[in-house]
Amino acid sequence: MKLAPITLFVYNRLYHAQETVDALRKNNLSNESDLIIYSDGWKDEKDSIKVEKVREYLKTIDGFKSITIIERTRNGGLANSIIVGVTEVINKYGKIIVLEDDIITSRYFLEYMNRGLDLYENEDKVISIHSYIYPVKGILPETFLIKGADCQGWATWKRGWDIFESDGKKLLKEINDKKLTREFNFSDSFPYSKMLKAQTKGKNSSWAIRWYASAFLKNKLTLYPRESLVYNIGFDGSGTHGGSGCVFNKTNQVENMKVEINKIEIKENLVAKKTMIDFFKTIKEPLLKKIVRKMKEIFLPAKKY
Repeated sequence: MKLAPITLFVYNRLYHAQETVDALRKNNLSNESDLIIYSDGWKDEKDSIKVEKVREYLKTIDGFKSITIIERTRNGGLANSIIVGVTEVINKYGKIIVLEDDIITSRYFLEYMNRGLDLYENEDKVISIHSYIYPVKGILPETFLIKGADCQGWATWKRGWDIFESDGKKLLKEINDKKLTREFNFSDSFPYSKMLKAQTKGKNSSWAIRWYASAFLKNKLTLYPRESLVYNIGFDGSGTHGGSGCVFNKTNQVENMKVEINKIEIKENLVAKKTMIDFFKTIKEPLLKKIVRKMKEIFLPAKKY
């Protein structure tokens, strides 16, 4: 099995970057994996000191087959950084594992991701492998497929990323024209269409909502695990993620979490999807609005390189 390169996106949070890399280094396949790190340029002089501290730390990282650090001289913002970085890496390697600088991984994360990429490489219907699942109630199958794509610890192939559509207006129009808004919003349980509409108006620059919409409109499926293999430490009030999103984390004890991947039938699991819809419906309106607002803050309009 040829391992996919790990691509990590960092900015100005030293502690988060250290925690993310430390967990990743403990993975069983870390010393056989290429690590590519994109360090975005600072927005202002205040951030420049923090960014430089992160970059100093990046140069001390070891424990991987190879380490490549790409330092941007200008601030591109999270969305542009990921779109450009993923495109560059995937055009060179053909597949990719993507992490941001606040994702703590299980030590079995790389095994799960690479196994998934290998198993479903020639299944055109499957667009990506995902390592996170909402803290839903009920028992889920070991792995299952849901229509669309996701963004917390994920992987894809060139054939998958090639369908990414950056034009949010085009995506929104197609969803509306085909009367797919309710389905796109998980039976109107979560306001994904509002997030996409906000992107088209320049209120956010979310790559993730466009990735989801691109996959959704092409009827592509993403593989999910029964338990999360990642834990997001970015919901602590440190920067763009804010502190309200802890509702999305079931537990922070993911170090030894393991999920077995075997080939399953290539179709959307509607029972598993219902559990996600039910979870969204349990979120009280005031908290939902707060979470959506925080999610929008992650994707502030970004400058181009």
